[in-house]
Amino acid sequence: MTNFPVNPDEITADWLTRVLGFAVDRFTIEPFGEGGGLLGLIARLHLDSANGPETLIAKFPTQTPENRVVAEIYDMYGREYRFYTQVAPHVPMRSPACHHAEFNPETRDFVLLLEDLQRYRLGDQVAGCSTEEAHQIVESIASLHRNTWQPDHLTEILRHDMPFQREGMINGFEVGWPVVLKQFPQLLDDELIRAAGLMPKHVNRLLDEIFKGALVIAHGDVRLDNIFFADDEVAFVDFQAVCKAPPEHDLAYFVTQSLSDEVRLAEDWLAVYHGHLTNEGIDYDIEQSRQRYRLCAMYFFCYAVIIAGTLDPANERGRRLAETILGNSVRSLTELNAFQLIT
Repeated sequence: MTNFPVNPDEITADWLTRVLGFAVDRFTIEPFGEGGGLLGLIARLHLDSANGPETLIAKFPTQTPENRVVAEIYDMYGREYRFYTQVAPHVPMRSPACHHAEFNPETRDFVLLLEDLQRYRLGDQVAGCSTEEAHQIVESIASLHRNTWQPDHLTEILRHDMPFQREGMINGFEVGWPVVLKQFPQLLDDELIRAAGLMPKHVNRLLDEIFKGALVIAHGDVRLDNIFFADDEVAFVDFQAVCKAPPEHDLAYFVTQSLSDEVRLAEDWLAVYHGHLTNEGIDYDIEQSRQRYRLCAMYFFCYAVIIAGTLDPANERGRRLAETILGNSVRSLTELNAFQLIT
């Protein structure tokens, strides 16, 4: 049995007062609808309180049964709960302050009460970001990784290369690839099509090679749609994919799928990241890092295909997002000669 609210309608002033530690006389709910990639339900709470913030963000499980199944298979609610309770208090990377978190491992229900980042601007993966903003993001993810280097003590946080992840990538690619071939032929050439068609046979080998080496706690879904900007600060949200992974996991996903060609080519982002990662004494060979980065970039082509192959093409923003992610990924992999890894 779950003893906490699992949707906004179940929240009471008494419960808020008890878990927040200050009196909440009244509150109103501003619904956001589905959030977190359609796998979470989000609402803004407007609080009438003498001591607390004026607003908070409340996050709950999705109310859509088929989406709930996906979230439970990948332990998304447990992952986000563990980030806010086991990782966030100990790392400098900016994320919303967590005022309260609960998770029921039996029912997989959860609730989070988070800082409202209203003064921040949400990033846009279609619009892209500037080189300066990319530097902020890369420095921030390096700080997360530097402070969670070899996180063996965090036993409840799963590795990314779990069997369900491997199967999901293979099956998702096989479903999405025919759609990509049909919907986005302008982004593909014959050589790429021949190479990419082999991807399902190489997912397991790529992951095996990627995981040879040091691991960190990774955000798992570093893209501009999950990043807020304010002045000289960036804040990350949506930690439902948090995992143990290679240091290059977050970097390769971000650089190859969120950065425009101009920004991606403006810097040697692996060198920038490696400098931030090792600036406090971590000993990590940059050539090994480059090799793992290239492998990660190739592996994340699965993400581009799955996203582009499942977004509604009738939705204009969805189609532009698919074209952006897929196009950025294809051009990045070409620059890295990464398709050689699967041929």
